[in-house]
This record gives sequence, structure tokens and C-alpha cells, in this order.
Amino acid sequence: MSYEPDVHTAQTAILRHLLFTPAAGFAELQKTTNLTSDHFTFHIKKLINSSMVERDGDKYRLTPRGKEYANRMDTDENEIEKQPKVSVALIVERQNGKRREFICQQRLKQPYYGFFGRLGGKVRWGESFEDAAARELQEETGLNGTFTFSHVFHKKDYRQSDGSLLEDKVFIIMHCANATGTMETEFEGGRNYWMTQEELVSQEKVFESARDFVKYHDEGIAYHAQDYTYNDSEY
Repeated sequence: MSYEPDVHTAQTAILRHLLFTPAAGFAELQKTTNLTSDHFTFHIKKLINSSMVERDGDKYRLTPRGKEYANRMDTDENEIEKQPKVSVALIVERQNGKRREFICQQRLKQPYYGFFGRLGGKVRWGESFEDAAARELQEETGLNGTFTFSHVFHKKDYRQSDGSLLEDKVFIIMHCANATGTMETEFEGGRNYWMTQEELVSQEKVFESARDFVKYHDEGIAYHAQDYTYNDSEY
């Protein structure tokens, strides 16, 4: 589900007001924006056209889409809150003789170009974690597999030079030991390998969290949070 990237402050004021009432009339809503009638009409029409607000007679109210959007609003600051990204990260393993191997990826897109880690991706709107993991596995490797939940890993990345927050991510770690098919080694944005944990961590550029995912999986830890720092050349 997509959202308006930049909602005008007048439209934000309208959404905020409708968040606290079942419906409101033209004059009541106009008062919250301090706009002229013509300017207010322009903005209320924008909200209607974007399916955030609907008109019922002489009243306006939030649509289901508008309710979901406005519910993410910081009502003190009158702006939409920025929230952590939610992604699945996949521990896909196999026993190859005496070698315990995992599917690892070298990331060949920005940011973190060249880093080695686990495959995964964002959870889509309405998608289960199991389905997201199976989809990412198929899209990025051509393999199929059944996943079970392992643990939650909250990862925050900071810029080394000034301490600013670069990324705030919640990873749902999903585990699979029954992948089938022939793995595709190349895809747009990365390259896949079967590696032992030792081979992964020996790479020049590797996400420390990719090592930690397996550690906490093996230890049965349900939740872990950790901060990491990166310099400008890494990010």
C-alpha cells in the first residue's frame, strides 16, 4: 500500500481533525487550516482524490485508507511518524558432508555495496512472514522452501563520523533447512553462495549481524537488539 510522500500541512491538519471525530463539516474543517475558502477547497479535493477523505452529504470523514494513514500521525507534532523498516532475513542451511553451509549473498547495490550477508527483503503489505521468506528465497535464488520463525533482531545502523542514525530495521529471522531446486548464483543486485559461517565472517566486508543471526538462532534467543556503526565509504 502506498502513501502520499509529502502531504501539505493543510491536508495534515484536516486529517488530524478527522482522526478525532466521526465526521465534520466544511466550515469546521476550514477553520483548522486558516485558509481561504478557495484554498481549503483545493486541499480537501486533493484528499478526496487520493482516497483519504470521502464526502457524505455536507460532512467529510476519513476513508479506511485515510484512517490507516492518519493513525500513524504524531498528533503533537502534526506529522506522520517515521517508523522502522520491517524485513525478513533468511537463515537457509544445509548439511554438505561435514560442512554446515548457509546461503549467503554479496550485496551488489547501494547502500552497503559489496557487503556479504543473508538474503531477505521487506515484508509486503498483508503478507505473512512465512510467505515473505518463501517469496524472497524464490525470487533471489530460484529455490523453494518452507520457513519457520526463529527470532526478532532489531538492528540500528549509525554513521561513525557524527553518530547520526542511518537505518532502523526490525528483522524477522526465518529458518529453512529443506530448500529444493537449483540455486541461481546471479540476480539483479547480488550474488549467491553456499558458505560455512567461518567462510562468511572471513570476507573483507561482512554484516556483523549476519553472523549474529545464526548465533542467536542456535542459542534459541527470541529477541536481540544491537547497534552497529559504518563509515561513509561502507554506507
